[in-house]
Amino acid sequence: MRNTFFILEKLENKKFPYKLTIIQGEKVLLSLRVQEKWPGQKGHIFCIREKENIIPEPTKIIEKVPILYMERLGKRLVIILDREIRKRCDFLFLKKKYKTKPGEYEQIFWRTEQGLKQNKPRVKLTTYYHKTLSIVIDSNEKYPWRFPESIISKRKLPVGDYALIDNDEIISIVERKTFENLLKEFSQMAFFHQHLVNLKGFKNPALVIEANYSDFLNIDKIGKYYTPSFFEKAIAELFAYHSELTIVFAGNRKLANQWTYRYFEAIKSHKEDTPHFKIAEIIEEYKTSKKGNDIYLQIKKAIDNDFPDGFKFAQLKEKFPHISESKMRKILNYLRDEKIITLIKKGNKSFWKRIKEE
Repeated sequence: MRNTFFILEKLENKKFPYKLTIIQGEKVLLSLRVQEKWPGQKGHIFCIREKENIIPEPTKIIEKVPILYMERLGKRLVIILDREIRKRCDFLFLKKKYKTKPGEYEQIFWRTEQGLKQNKPRVKLTTYYHKTLSIVIDSNEKYPWRFPESIISKRKLPVGDYALIDNDEIISIVERKTFENLLKEFSQMAFFHQHLVNLKGFKNPALVIEANYSDFLNIDKIGKYYTPSFFEKAIAELFAYHSELTIVFAGNRKLANQWTYRYFEAIKSHKEDTPHFKIAEIIEEYKTSKKGNDIYLQIKKAIDNDFPDGFKFAQLKEKFPHISESKMRKILNYLRDEKIITLIKKGNKSFWKRIKEE
């Protein structure tokens, strides 16, 4: 059986006739009383949190669906269910001050993608940041970008050209490339791929290019040594091999500088945006950040759909040649902990086996 589930059960309560529970193994991560089975066109459903975390009784369960993905976005807990329809939703956790007395009370809203589209809520960004950023510029940068109202220092970075620092920790790193820089990198693709793998070893990495995509298809700019077709394939390879890396064709130096500045602001703002304690607790238990996000989902989906019940590590490596062996083994261990697969040990003939749902 899958390890994390979205469960809806019927209650004998006119105002809140349903209970929604998210469980991981035998642990209840979230338990809410809700007014409808699904928000639908209403846009959102008001919820109240259960005081006791009790695993649902099988006889009262209306539906039980595996959770494919769960992540915190600001004050929202975003969930993707493992089914074809009605699979995306989020829970918005808010704290409101009492009007007539001191203190705060909790508001929880269950919302769906379709409901948000139809109701068109007022756009409000949560990543504004008005404090001073601490940015390190690599000592090899001769004509560095400018970051107004920031604390700037220069030293040799382990990789990249610009790093956002928080409490002496690198929380984002950016590699800057001019048009000419990238032309040179494309002449040594194997080395460039290895460099980008190193860049991805840090949090929130980005490759920011001071050129447009179209510049690499312009014969007058690329010269006679390469063709536009080569660059189309080379750029596509960058995106395919490094899906976890943010790659931006910013257009020119000024826009690349501005994009990076705003990116650093958003990263810092998101880090300092204190989540509702319940969201933080759920994400800590779920440990979604350690699963590799997109790569984790790709491998999980391939195991579910593209492989037989028993498969070897070499088969998986052949399907995902761009993923390092260490990362792939780490993800396999997560899947084993979630009781999705198990390792059958037979010496040199060891293989992984998918655990069938009960």
